Amino acid sequence: MAFNKRPSALVATALAGALLLSACGGGSDDGGSGSGGGGGGGTFTAYINEPKSPLVPGNTTESEGAKVIAALWTGLVGFAEDGEVEYSGVAESIESEDNQNWTITLKDGWTFHDGTPVDAQSFVDAWNYTANPQNAQDGGSYLSRIAGFAELEAGTATELSGLAVVDDLTFTVQLQTPFALFPAVVGYDAFNPLPDVFFEDPDAFGTNPVGNGPFQADSEYVPGQGITLTRYDDYAGEDAAQADGMEFIVYADQATAYTDAQDGNVDIVDVIPPDVISEAESEFGDRFINTEVSQITYLGFPTYDQRFADPRVRQAISMAIDRDAISTAIFEGTRTAADSFISPVVDGYREGACEYCTFDVDAANALLDEAGFDRSQPVNLWFNAGGGHDAWMEAVGNQLRQNLDVDFSLQGSLDFAQYLPLGETRGFTGPFRYGWSFDYPAAESYLTPLFTPQAFPPIGSNYPFYDNPEVTDLISQGDQAATEEEAIELYQQAEDLIAEDMPMAPLFFTQIQTVHTENVSNVRIDLFQRPVWSEVTVN
Repeated sequence: MAFNKRPSALVATALAGALLLSACGGGSDDGGSGSGGGGGGGTFTAYINEPKSPLVPGNTTESEGAKVIAALWTGLVGFAEDGEVEYSGVAESIESEDNQNWTITLKDGWTFHDGTPVDAQSFVDAWNYTANPQNAQDGGSYLSRIAGFAELEAGTATELSGLAVVDDLTFTVQLQTPFALFPAVVGYDAFNPLPDVFFEDPDAFGTNPVGNGPFQADSEYVPGQGITLTRYDDYAGEDAAQADGMEFIVYADQATAYTDAQDGNVDIVDVIPPDVISEAESEFGDRFINTEVSQITYLGFPTYDQRFADPRVRQAISMAIDRDAISTAIFEGTRTAADSFISPVVDGYREGACEYCTFDVDAANALLDEAGFDRSQPVNLWFNAGGGHDAWMEAVGNQLRQNLDVDFSLQGSLDFAQYLPLGETRGFTGPFRYGWSFDYPAAESYLTPLFTPQAFPPIGSNYPFYDNPEVTDLISQGDQAATEEEAIELYQQAEDLIAEDMPMAPLFFTQIQTVHTENVSNVRIDLFQRPVWSEVTVN
């Protein structure tokens, strides 16, 4: 199903503080079957690339691990297909009178896969662990709005002062400043609960995860191979698994996974290589799914590298890339040239917001000359192996050679699980491929996690290591705005500064192409470009 609605209802509802106070059903989905039970049985298989980190929600901020987390965990809230917050998860209500002090009430009866209760303590303990920089969790920055985070970073505290357990089903959260979108943010994986067994041995837990979702682990996760899951029969949610079980199979190369789907050896390949899009639509028929998603594909810049420290260099490289030509030649026209740092799928997008996303060879060369860039040295272009990025990154390189007289060297030998750790250690020596989908449906989700210093790796996703205090201040002002309109205006002002600094060049707004075998049906891609595993039916 195409995702093409702007979730203004979510933003407006959250900013007004008029939150839903009781549990909703499973939205407009018709795949859920109510609490317990599940559906018609059978098992299916799904492709993933090697996750970067162990299977711990607070340490999983990339796409491959997140697919597995989505099957094993259910968070506080879910989202309707229009992006509005739904109380379809563990939370009964999330309430505040001032958008700074929140009370979270949980539904009774939820359990982890080991039978222990999902209670207020399991959330508070998980959030404290994730936020603590000593634990180096990739999702730690998402907890940065909670009071006490600065003390954790400074090493003067071991817990967030803004968290307090009231009783088994109630806890309170004090934020450092008001933030109306908090009920949406806590739908992200970094806010999932953790059972007591996690704290006994966090390292072992990463390969033996115990969640509270519709599926439970039936085997250890084996790097390079995958993990087998079975339906959790005591699942308390309304989106119980329809299948008896599923297996995630790790492939080093997307193309191999696609070939296996053709041969019936893997049932779901959620993203197929760009060079097979045309043939896949013909071969798979109604088992070929094209979905507009929230992802923006970027060319990131290592702002820490002196060669790319001048914004004019970054502006020039961006303006030398003919995005439309690459979309036509490589992606069968299924990518749209990006002209903003905020996706069109959320309110706050402005057509043409990124001036330096316009293809203009003369202007690009003038900027490069002004910056005194050394054109005699090739530019390293980084991307992860096996993800179908070779052809379009080479096309980017060819355009830089043709339009700027700058040669290039492709650096695409690292697996996905190696690629991001290199970026965390400031190891990229040139522009790098980066993709970003929102963590919750709001313009702010394209700004704070990518362009603020609290999101520096290893506890965040700001891989350019970009820091502009004016940007951070404007985003903070937007967080505290009284109305949706005021918030968006402030976020857009921050975007204007980012677009001038160009720490990353937006390249494409994305559609993804998914295929599945005749063994399964009811395959749907959600807002976060993941298959909804609980809905998959085995034929």
